[in-house]
Amino acid sequence: MRIARRSFIAGAASAALGFAGTGSATAAQPLALRRGVNLWPWFSLTREFPAPRTDYDWPPFQLDRPVPTALDLARLRRSGLDFVRIPVDPGPFLAGSAATRLALIGQVMAAVAEALRSDLSVILNLQVNAATHHWNVARILDGPEAPAFPAYRDLVGALAARLSDFDRGRVALEPVNEPPQSCGAPAWTRMQQALLGAARHAAPQLTLVATGSCGSMVQGIEALFAKSLAAFEPLLFTFHFYEPYLFSHQGAPWMSEPVYRSLNAVPWPASKGSLTATLAAVRARMAEDRERSEQAKRAAYAETERVLKVYFDAQPDRRFVDGYLRKVRAWAEREGIAPGRVLMGEFGALRSDARYVAAPAEDRARYIADVRESAEAFGFPWAFWNAFDGMGLMDDVTRQFDPPIVRALGLSLVP
Repeated sequence: MRIARRSFIAGAASAALGFAGTGSATAAQPLALRRGVNLWPWFSLTREFPAPRTDYDWPPFQLDRPVPTALDLARLRRSGLDFVRIPVDPGPFLAGSAATRLALIGQVMAAVAEALRSDLSVILNLQVNAATHHWNVARILDGPEAPAFPAYRDLVGALAARLSDFDRGRVALEPVNEPPQSCGAPAWTRMQQALLGAARHAAPQLTLVATGSCGSMVQGIEALFAKSLAAFEPLLFTFHFYEPYLFSHQGAPWMSEPVYRSLNAVPWPASKGSLTATLAAVRARMAEDRERSEQAKRAAYAETERVLKVYFDAQPDRRFVDGYLRKVRAWAEREGIAPGRVLMGEFGALRSDARYVAAPAEDRARYIADVRESAEAFGFPWAFWNAFDGMGLMDDVTRQFDPPIVRALGLSLVP
């Protein structure tokens, strides 16, 4: 009775928001994936004008951002990767004129074609930029009534229509990255139904990618009722994995919690270090901080000490990762989803460089190897975050691969 009622509610919500799924695609098989990498910021890092303007300069993407070349894509393929996930900031598409939108969609489709020429399958993912002052998560994805959600839904449909021009066995569309709604929120059910419905209406056989709420975390996919999305097959399902964040995001300046800014020297596994040594490194990093007040630093240190004690008491290691991914496998079995259709769409950890003081390189490699091997043991395809930036597989400028990370991902070093 519960299943029937939830399915009815989900279907009614989809129709109410503008589109219903079409059953004609149910016989099609979703895109088959194995090992991939994210290609942010190919269509991210924008040049929006400051408030009160709500538009973007042209071209809208920062000119000095790292963009993969045909040679880069070919090397990624030869290393052993079989697909790429391309995040796209929808802001410039929503802010521009119809002509601008068509031009930008054309650029994205040219990038998809280039990846396909390198024998890489493609997941195209709309990834709203939370740091943008206008075309941000609050305006677009805050709920079904968010002011820009209808335009965003229409963009999803337009992209799906264009992707359907490619071989459907090589491309997929992921309408949302890390939805902000709480785990299992009814609002996300309605929104996802509407977005998948728009895409399915435009592209009857294109593989679509569904996700749970609360930032696409494991808890989000556990709360996802996959059977309510059956009308939108062929589908893949995705989640992201960065647990424990104290390790993967140590030193990350974009994290809102005060502990991350000075966090460094957190080992992986925890048994490779000690609470005493990590706290000493945190104090040294805080002493260099000239932006926060002493009072703010004292408060941050007290919280850091507390969470690190929990970390070292728990002694996380490969078994910790397995415990999380076992929950995803249990969800897939409950929902009747083959593990090969459950994509770990992001995972990774910050590397130490001039911008970030994070874990030693060998700890980062051990963590990435543990997560990758766990995902493969449970049968999940994966996409590493990222080709570039502080969590990257290669240097932004030289384009040289990071050998320990290549090995941690089970890939081959290629010239």
